[in-house]
Amino acid sequence: MLAKLASYTLIGIEAEPVEVEVDVSATPVPKTVLVGLAEAAVRESTHRVERALVNSGYRRPSDRVVINLAPADLKKDAGGFDLPIALGLLLASGQISLERLGTFAVVGELALTGETRPIKGALAMALRARQEGRTGLLVPAANASEAAVVEGLDVFPIGSLAEAVGFLSGQLDTEPTAVDVDDVFHRAAHYEEDFSDVKGQDGAKRALLIAAAGSHNLLMIGPPGTGKTLLARRLPTIMPPLTPSESLETTRIYSAMGLLGSQPLLGVRPFRSPHHSVSDAGLVGGGSTPQPGEISLAHKGVLFLDELPEFNRKTLEVLRQPLEEGCVTISRALRSVTFPADFVLVAAMNPCPCGYRGDPRKACSCSPPQVERYLGKISGPLLDRIDLHIHVPAVPFTQLAEAPPGPNSAEFLDKVLDARARQLDRFGPSGPGVNGRMTPRQVRKICTLKPESAALLKGAMEELGLSARAHDKVLRVSRTLADLEGTDAIEPQHVAEAVGYRSLDRSVWA
Repeated sequence: MLAKLASYTLIGIEAEPVEVEVDVSATPVPKTVLVGLAEAAVRESTHRVERALVNSGYRRPSDRVVINLAPADLKKDAGGFDLPIALGLLLASGQISLERLGTFAVVGELALTGETRPIKGALAMALRARQEGRTGLLVPAANASEAAVVEGLDVFPIGSLAEAVGFLSGQLDTEPTAVDVDDVFHRAAHYEEDFSDVKGQDGAKRALLIAAAGSHNLLMIGPPGTGKTLLARRLPTIMPPLTPSESLETTRIYSAMGLLGSQPLLGVRPFRSPHHSVSDAGLVGGGSTPQPGEISLAHKGVLFLDELPEFNRKTLEVLRQPLEEGCVTISRALRSVTFPADFVLVAAMNPCPCGYRGDPRKACSCSPPQVERYLGKISGPLLDRIDLHIHVPAVPFTQLAEAPPGPNSAEFLDKVLDARARQLDRFGPSGPGVNGRMTPRQVRKICTLKPESAALLKGAMEELGLSARAHDKVLRVSRTLADLEGTDAIEPQHVAEAVGYRSLDRSVWA
């Protein structure tokens, strides 16, 4: 007897439909065959399923069993086929009748006891089920709230194989999981950090305000202990709140990696800070079955690279394409996978190995060759892709001890939202949305300069030796500075400030 069930497999962060076919036929020699380009995790499922059947009170078929996962040319690598295979075995062997199967899809991993275990990518599978017009999706109970944020699809929480059989056979009524998306979003939209925690560093706060307003990348250079990490961690608090569509985009990535935990939706912009020992694949994604890396986990948020020169230079160079395009493509023999990677890069570093080059408080102990090797780990093309370069000096004791709290995140956020509103009006709903993502053609069209501003930029390019890319970066930052002041024209002071954010790297690397 033949049974068919609909299920899904995860490829990157996308769910692909899979038809689970189970055929049970009489034979004197019992044998189970699993076909359909199944990886090790799926091949092992037959053993889990057999024990789950017996321990749930059902009979293990003692006949020839052929399990086919179609399409045959799509690699399957997950434990989420346990539940549909088990149901298929029971149906094909005549032990149950599934009256409600209809257009439902089924995913879930089984324990040997027959209980369900959570899977990765339940959100992507729910999105694909809705796209295919399915009326419902059966998922492990631990994934139900995550999948239920998809409107227009009934998501049924399944705690065990027996529960799935009871529901699909009509003997058990299970209510679909209901999630109040607005309430979940509101409860999750809370940051622990605030800019009022930072004493002094007005120049750095100004740069972070610009970075948030125009989605510009930022490099902070300064001695140890000056608050570079403290500042970076507070950047998400002054970026515009996540929209529902952005939250769904970002949550889908975390769902595919199994990093959601108990929250069904991300309510705040992600902040990722990988260690400098991270590999290429860990940073940008990869593996034999491509998975997202840190830059995709930072999608719509902040990627913070502390101690930038300590990262492997080859690893840093792979950032160049994502910084320009907002996505990363991982190519493998069987297929290519594209992951979103639209993030704000914030990098921090010391000016030399000991950290005290140019610091009046303490003498530098590094030799010129040591400094040269240290700074040489950061390539010119990578620096060109970072819009703002700032110096973060040590904070005097009087500011730490006596200075009143500075502006809080809410005050900075108001300015950012005003500047973002101007950008949205300028670009429209189909445009880049922020100045930092303008194309070269848009830069030429939108960032027109007055004669005095153009002369100032020309002189700066000749004196600092700025590249064409750096020239466009200056114009983008100038446009953001004008938006923060609420002016349509880019004034000379805007160009002068933007150029100032490109001169620090020239002095440090010189």
